[in-house]
Amino acid sequence: MGLNRYAKFAWGVLVYNLLVILWGAYVRATGSGAGCGSHWPLCNGEVIPRTPVLETLIEFGHRLSSGVALILVLMLFIWAFRKYSKGDTVRLGAVLSIIFIITEALVGAGLVLFEWVANDASIGRALSMGVHLVNTFLLLAALTLTAWWASGGSPVRISKRGALGVVFLLAFLGVIFIGISGAITALGDTLFPIDSLAEGIQQDFASSSHFLIRLRVWHPVIAIVVGLYLFLLNLLVGLYREEAQRRRFAIALTGLFIFQLLAGMINLVLLAPVWMQLVHLLLADLVWITLVLLAANTFATAETGSKEEPQEIISVTSQAGLENA
Repeated sequence: MGLNRYAKFAWGVLVYNLLVILWGAYVRATGSGAGCGSHWPLCNGEVIPRTPVLETLIEFGHRLSSGVALILVLMLFIWAFRKYSKGDTVRLGAVLSIIFIITEALVGAGLVLFEWVANDASIGRALSMGVHLVNTFLLLAALTLTAWWASGGSPVRISKRGALGVVFLLAFLGVIFIGISGAITALGDTLFPIDSLAEGIQQDFASSSHFLIRLRVWHPVIAIVVGLYLFLLNLLVGLYREEAQRRRFAIALTGLFIFQLLAGMINLVLLAPVWMQLVHLLLADLVWITLVLLAANTFATAETGSKEEPQEIISVTSQAGLENA
């Protein structure tokens, strides 16, 4: 696919938002979420904090980077409506991007205003972490599709592919559940640090432990189950298909998920250091982005790319099994 100036800018905006997301995770992991107090958009009641401590610098830096992200997505949105005609999928991607960047800012503001930051271990904060994760994934999906369509990717058509659509829907929901459980696990690791792996395992199964600690055990279970499902999905959709680009996305998705599982185990053994949490989160975001690209390629119309449109893979696989019987 050729890359025009808009496409390059769109991919750049996606990369920048990944960095902003990682910086936000650093704010949470270092307990700096209350660095600007309960004020938003002001920081401790000031536009620019005059005597900031380290936590204030970290939080204020994240707010500035998030503001730049909003401006970049707004530029992406305006440019799309100036460059592309009515009904173009790039416009759709840009509209979704501006919607989710605004809701991302509102969710972040809610965390501050409700004081679900720093050492808060309430149910409200845990739920807000899940909402924040889902919105972040939707934002990344919108930015990815905008860049993909601007780079020459064909529009998506899901009609008449009901079974295949369900297969991908389950994959997306699975990755979202991994993300939510991972976000809650990371919150528990931050608020309730441990001195040894044995101590952590003992706390995970103790009925007297905080609910954030007892929820940690579910994250690796969900990750393994969803990982097996994604592997089967890749076999059906990508690895055994002739379309080269789809194969590359499927192989990339498999490789990234394996690296993510390894990173999760390393994170567990090292007792969740901040840098490893960031690596783990980056891999999770890359898995999500690759899954979006695989789906966009699979459901693309036949205007560009392969000669044959994606078919109902479940039906094809079943028919092949009957013929070989």
